[in-house]
Amino acid sequence: MATLKIKKGDTVRVIAGKDKDKEGKVLSIDAKAGKVVVEGINIVTKHTKPSAANAAGGIVTTEAGIDISNVALVFKGETTRVGFKIENGKKLRVAKSTGDVID
Repeated sequence: MATLKIKKGDTVRVIAGKDKDKEGKVLSIDAKAGKVVVEGINIVTKHTKPSAANAAGGIVTTEAGIDISNVALVFKGETTRVGFKIENGKKLRVAKSTGDVID
C-alpha cells in the first residue's frame, strides 16, 4: 500500500460529495479502508441503544468517514497535492504547488 499523504491533525478541504468546499481538521484515518474522519464533515445520525455511556440511548449525530480521495490538503490557505522528498535520510512531505516542506 502506498504511503498516506494526509495525517491526523491536517486541515483538509472536501473536493467531492455533499460537503464539497467545506474545510475541517482530520480527526482519524483508516488506512486499510482509505477513509478519513473530518471534523464537522459528513454528519450522520445514528440510532443508539441505551448503554452505560449513554443511558437514554436515542438519536446521535456524529462524523462518518469520507474517502481519502475526496479530500485535499490545505497548506497556507490553498489546496495542494503532496509529494515526498528525502533530506538527510529523513522522508519529508512537500507541497507540490509551492515546493515548501509541510512538516
